[in-house]
Formats: sequence, structure tokens, C-alpha cells
Amino acid sequence: MKDREKILKFFAAGGDEAKEMAIRLLDLADSVERGRPFAVGPFMAPYGRQIGQTIAAHMKTVTSAGFGGFHEAERVRISFKSNDYEGPVDYGVSLLSVTWDGRYRLIGHRDVLGSLMGLGIDRSILGDILMQGSGCQVICDKTMAGWLIDNFHKVAMVPVEVKEIPLSEIQPPKQTAKEVRATVASLRLDAVGAAGFGISRSKMAQAVDDERTEVNWVPAKSASQAVKPGDIISIRGRGRIEIVEQTGVSRKGRIGLLINRYK
Repeated sequence: MKDREKILKFFAAGGDEAKEMAIRLLDLADSVERGRPFAVGPFMAPYGRQIGQTIAAHMKTVTSAGFGGFHEAERVRISFKSNDYEGPVDYGVSLLSVTWDGRYRLIGHRDVLGSLMGLGIDRSILGDILMQGSGCQVICDKTMAGWLIDNFHKVAMVPVEVKEIPLSEIQPPKQTAKEVRATVASLRLDAVGAAGFGISRSKMAQAVDDERTEVNWVPAKSASQAVKPGDIISIRGRGRIEIVEQTGVSRKGRIGLLINRYK
């Protein structure tokens, strides 16, 4: 691919994780260009969709898509398909049901993920983990489903039962958003983030400096970077906000925004 180094250089600016994702996806796209009808990568952070689309736009001989078990999935498997191929793409996704004694309702997402990673597996075989009270659903690579059933027995020392169920039985989380209307002096990340999360501008800047903040699933570069309607800002431990629209400009030049905040 003639633009490989150019694409790598662009995404490398987003950090080591973005660069590694770009390398993996470029290799997949190259394999399709060399004759494979389609190729599917491992589960990736949402930013993988943007990388895949950028690569496909430069190649023009392939198309890129992502699938993580349901439409709103965050972690997805990115595919590349030859423009000459009209068949289906097998994403190789399985759904596991994990249940435990209902008395242990304090088990959370972090406990489940930690126990899974404690098995020595790679994060890339796991999609989203959907919590459901005294249980959860785990989206995973189909080739690892049987191994997980045989080896995943406990979460935080609590025994669990694991079984594979049809993907049609997936229960996506209900997205609830708090609508926030605010005015900001500028569309800087620290200003918009502070308004959306309801924190001080200095705390927002600190969250950026501590590398806990992402814009569109990419680590934030600085508190002063510009954001715009459609962008998603997330802070580890605080959730995320979406800039829905710019509602106008006041006489004093302050910018009105409609923001959705998700926890």
C-alpha cells in the first residue's frame, strides 16, 4: 500500500495504542488487496472504526466496517472486504452468559474483566462486557468461547457458571443521558469538558494532564485542543459526554451548547 507510512505517521500521533491498531489494520487491508475476499481483526477500542475507514478511503479497493455483537458496541472487530466480493463477512463473534449467586450483587464490570485477564488471555479476544445484576454477558472471539467456558470459574472469588448462548439473546445496556445546556467562552476541551461533566476547568485540565481523558476514543493531546459538535469526550471514572449541537452565540460572544452526559 503506497500510503502506508503516511497513515502510520498520522495515527502514531495518537499514541502507541493508536499506532499498534493502525499497523494491525493495515496488514489486514493489505491481505485483502492481495487476494483475500475479506479479513477480520481482533476486538479493538472504538477508534479502530476511524482507522479502518481511513485506510479503506486511501486504498479505494476495499471497504471497512465494524461489528461488536450489537449496534452500539464500543469494542468492535474491524473488517476489510474486497469491493469485488459480494458474500457475507463472518466476524467470528460469540456470546457467553455468566451468572453467579444473586447475593453477590456488588460484583462489577471491573471485577469481571480483572478475573478474565487473570486467566492470561489477551484483551483483544474480548468485546463488551454487559452487566446484568447477578450476572453478565461477555462478547468474545468465537474461537476462544469453548476455552473460556472450560477455564472461567470465578469472579472475585465468587463461583460463576458460564455457557454460550445465541447472539440473538444479547441484552445491550439501556443508554440514559442527562441533557446539559451550557455556554462556554470557547470550544476548548477544558472549557467544554468542564461544562459537560459539571466540574471546574482546572479539574478538567488535570484530567487531561493525568492522561485520563479521550476525545473520540483517542487520548487527548492537551487541555487547549479544539472540540466540535459530534465529538465524544470521556474521562476514566467519570463516564462520557457527547457534544450534540451548538445552539448559538450570545451577545457577549459565549457559545451555547447542548451536551448529553452518560454515566
